[in-house]
Formats: sequence, structure tokens, C-alpha cells
Amino acid sequence: MYEALKQFISSRGVLEAPALDAICSRFDLVAVHRNEILLSYDQIANYYYFVNKGAVRVFTITDDGQEISRYFAFEDTFVTALPSFIDQKPAEEYLQAIEKSELLRISRDDFYNLVASEPVFARIYTEILELGFIMAQKRIYGFQGYDALSKVKWTLKNQPKLLVRVSNKMAASFLGISPSTLSRLKAKL
Repeated sequence: MYEALKQFISSRGVLEAPALDAICSRFDLVAVHRNEILLSYDQIANYYYFVNKGAVRVFTITDDGQEISRYFAFEDTFVTALPSFIDQKPAEEYLQAIEKSELLRISRDDFYNLVASEPVFARIYTEILELGFIMAQKRIYGFQGYDALSKVKWTLKNQPKLLVRVSNKMAASFLGISPSTLSRLKAKL
């Protein structure tokens, strides 16, 4: 149950087995169904999830009812509504399992206790923040001026699982193009 998490943590620093077991003991196993909502728009994010198996997306809904996907997390990745997790205000976005998933969940209190007490976990948190920032910047600034084909090529290079495991509708909302355009472009590649 904890093997992927142990491997993830160990790849970021050396830890003795008891310390690694102590970190993992703070996580609870959560099995969720496809399309299950883990966090709603008006809720506060009190958990961070590590994806053991499956996939989770972070999305919002516009005033006219259109879903806009912001992030997809696959195996060996952490995911939450980070702004809400940090500032404890309503998420203003949703977390949804888009596949039947096995997640390891840690409470906010336990998460920050580990950040304060385990240097390896503090490095993981810093890495999560840095990679999230970098990916957001690349996506925001990289997509400015990109045509649809360039956006799809960027996604194939930077997030290859996305176009294979996510529906065209969800992937298109992430890319800011129509599902039919995405289908046409995927057929060309």
C-alpha cells in the first residue's frame, strides 16, 4: 500500500526505515470511484493526496457552466487544491477522481508537522511548490501565442499521460481548445 510513496520519498533523500514508516503511517488509504468528487468548490482543502493508482483532476466551472481543467495528477504525484490547503479558504475549484483510484491521504496538520520535523518531507513540499509554479508558468506563458497544434505538442512533451488517459473533453478544457479540434490534431500526430 505504501510502496510507491516510500519510493517517492526515498528518491528525495536518505531516510532510515523507521522514519520512513513513521511518515507513511500519517497517510490513510482512500479508495475512490471514477468521477467521485474529493473536494467541492465551497469546501476548504484539509487533505493532500498522493496518487497510488488512478488519476485526479483539479477543475473549476465557469459562470456559464463550462468545466475548465487546471491540473491532472497521475500515479506517484501529490495533488490538492493548494491555495485552499495553504490559506484555509474555500477552494473555488474541485478535485475529482477521473478513474477508479487508490489514494493516500494526509491531513493538513500531519502534513505541516512532517514539513516541520522531517527535512526530507520539507524538501518534498518545496519541490511540489516549485514544480507546480514552473508548470503553471510554462502553461500560462507558453500557451500565449500558441496555436492549437503547438499546445498539443507541448502537452505531449510535458504531460504525455494526459492525452492518453484523459477524455478529449477534459484535455481540451485544459488546453483551451475545442474537443473536436483536439480529436483532429491527435489524429494527425
